[in-house]
Amino acid sequence: MPRPEEQSHLAHPKYRPDIDGLRAIAVLSVVGFHAFPHWVKGGFIGVDIFFVISGYLISTIIFGSLAGEGFGYREFYARRIRRIFPALLVVMAATFAFGWYALLADEFRQLGKHLLASAGFVVNLALWQEAGYFDTAAESKPLLHLWSLAVEEQFYIFWPVFLGLAWRFRGSQGRHLGTWMWVATGLSFFLNVYAVHRHPTATFYSPLPRMWELAAGALLAWNALRREPHRNWYRRELRSVGGLLLIVLGLVLIQRTKAFPGWWALLPVLGACLCISAGPGAWINRRLLGSRIAVWFGLISYPLYLWHWPLLAYARVLESGSDPARIVRIAAVLAAIGLAWITYRYVERGLRQHKGSFVVGGLATGMVLAAVVGALTFARALPSRNDDPGLQDVVAASADWAYPDGMRTVKVEGETIYRVGEGRPHVLLMGDSHIEQFGPRAVELAERQPGSVGTMFFATRGACPPIPHVLEDRDPVCGERFDRTQRFALGPQVDVVVIGGCWTCYFDIGDPAPGAAAAPPPDNYYYLDMRGRHPLRGGDGVARSMESLELFIRLLRAAGKEVYLQLTIPVGPDFEPRTRVAGNRLGVMHATPVSPTAPLLMSQQQLRERLRQVAERGGAKVIDPVAALCTPEGQCLRTLPDGTPIYKDATHLRAAYVRQSATFLDPALEARK
Repeated sequence: MPRPEEQSHLAHPKYRPDIDGLRAIAVLSVVGFHAFPHWVKGGFIGVDIFFVISGYLISTIIFGSLAGEGFGYREFYARRIRRIFPALLVVMAATFAFGWYALLADEFRQLGKHLLASAGFVVNLALWQEAGYFDTAAESKPLLHLWSLAVEEQFYIFWPVFLGLAWRFRGSQGRHLGTWMWVATGLSFFLNVYAVHRHPTATFYSPLPRMWELAAGALLAWNALRREPHRNWYRRELRSVGGLLLIVLGLVLIQRTKAFPGWWALLPVLGACLCISAGPGAWINRRLLGSRIAVWFGLISYPLYLWHWPLLAYARVLESGSDPARIVRIAAVLAAIGLAWITYRYVERGLRQHKGSFVVGGLATGMVLAAVVGALTFARALPSRNDDPGLQDVVAASADWAYPDGMRTVKVEGETIYRVGEGRPHVLLMGDSHIEQFGPRAVELAERQPGSVGTMFFATRGACPPIPHVLEDRDPVCGERFDRTQRFALGPQVDVVVIGGCWTCYFDIGDPAPGAAAAPPPDNYYYLDMRGRHPLRGGDGVARSMESLELFIRLLRAAGKEVYLQLTIPVGPDFEPRTRVAGNRLGVMHATPVSPTAPLLMSQQQLRERLRQVAERGGAKVIDPVAALCTPEGQCLRTLPDGTPIYKDATHLRAAYVRQSATFLDPALEARK
C-alpha cells in the first residue's frame, strides 16, 4: 500500500505514476464500500489490488538488490519501518485516545487487544480467533482494517528469505527461482479455493491462502526483470483495457455474499497484474491512471486507508451500532481525506527525509510502547473513562459466556464435539447456542456432583437449527455437521438425546399472507426437499420443519433413545442488558434501573405450545425453562432482586446464572439407577 521511496543500498523501482493511479482505484473502492456498501458492493476487492501492487514493488526491490550489490535484511526491514510506522502510529494513537473517551469497558478492552495485535502485526490472527456467533460486529471494531497490513508484513517476513534461498540456487537464467515462485503461488491459490467454503473465516484472514495475491505481483516483477517491455502497442493497450475491465467486473459482480477470496479474487488480481504489465506508456495508464487527481489519491492512499475505517467505525459506535446517516458517512470520508493529506505531508514525508538512524529506532520504540499500552488495556490495568458501577454490571453480563467451559474435545463421525462427565447414561445435547448456554450447568454438575450425572456430549454450532433438511446459506457447514451428529445420535454410544435451539429465532416469524410470493433474501433459513427450497419466511418452510423435527424425534425413539425437547427461554429486547445503557458516549453514560421481570410475548407462548405438541406426538419429554423463569401470569425474570442481569444478551442466559440456577435441565442429565 505505501509508495516506495529511495533508500541507500537497496535497489528501487522507477517511479510510475500509473501505479499510484491504480492505488487510487484500490483505496477509493475500499472507502466507497465501507461508507456506501449499497453503491460500491464489491469495493472490498481494493485490498486485493493493494496486495498485487505491494508484491510487485517490494519484489522488484528484492530482485534488483539480489542482482546488484546484494540484499540486506536489516536495511530492508528498516525501510519498511520508515514507510509503515509513521502514519500507522499516528492513527493508532488517535484511535486509542478516542476509544478511551467513548467506549464501554468491554469495548475498550477489546480495542486494547487489537492495539496489541496490530503493533505486533498479528491482528488478522486475533480477528480470526474472535470470529464467531457472539463476535462484536465487524463494523464496530476501529482497528479491524489493519488485518490486511498484518497479512502483508507476515508475507514480508517469509518472502525475502524464500527469494534469497531460491536466488542462491536459481540455476541458469534463473529458471529454478521462477519455478519455485510458481509452486508457492499455486499452492497458496489452491489452498484458498479449497478452504473458502469449508473455512471461510480462516481463508479470509490467514496469510497462507492470501499469499498468492502478493506472489502474483512478485511473479510480475520477476517477468519484467527478465524480459524487455512490450514493444507492440496493441498488446500494451489490450492489457491495460483488459485489466481495468476485470477490475470493474470485480467491483460490479463480487459482493459480500460471495465465497471470497476463492475463484472470485482472480478478477481483481489478474486485473491489477494486467494494468501493471501494460506499463506507463499505455493510453489508459498514461491518461487515466497517470492523471493528476488519480496520482494525488494514490500518494495519500496509505494514510487514507488507515484513517477512513476508524472514523466510520466510531460513527457507528456513536449511533449505538446503527448505520450512521449518509451525511455523517460523507463527512467521515471527507475528514479521512483531509487527515490523510496532512499525515502524508507532515508525518510520512517529514520522517522519510530524516537520514539519521535514530528515526528507525524511535519508530520501533513507539510501536513497542503501543503494544505495551494495548497489553495493559487488555489486562484491565488501564480502564476506560466510562466506569459507572451500573455500566460495569452490564458489561460483565454481556461478557459472561463460558462455553465450552473446560470440556474435553473428542472426535465422533469426523466432527469435533465436547465431553464432560463419566459413566452412564451417555447424553448427547445437540443444537445451537441455546444448548451451548447450558454447558456451564453440565460442567458444574460433573464437578460438584459427579455421581449424579452421566457422560454428556455437546454437539452444537451457533445459528444451526438441529432439524433435518433445515439449512441457511451463510453457513454451509450446518447441514454436514447435523448429518454426522445424527449418525452418532442413532448409534449405540448414545442413550439420551436432548434437542434444543432458539426455536423463537427460527419459527416465531408470523404466518405469511395468503398468496404471498416475496422471495426471501439468500441468507434466510429454508427447508430443503426434492421439490426445492421452502423458505421459513414467506413460504411453507415452518410447517415442513416442524414435521421434520417430529420425524427426527420418532427416528430416535425407534432406535431406543430417550429424547428430550428443550424449549426456548424467553427472549427479546426487554431481556438485553445493554438496553439499560443511557446517556451520550461523548458525555456521561450510566445504567438505568429496570424492573426484575418482563412479559413473555404471546407469540412465544403459542410457539411453546406448538412445540410441546410436536414432542408429545413424537414421544419426547419436554424441558421448559419458562416454568422456572416465569410466573403463571407471564412475567419472566430478567434480573436478580439486586438488579444483576441474568441474561448475556437478548436471547441467551449468562453463564453465572446458568451454572447455579438452570436446574430445569438436570433431569435429562441425571444418572439412571
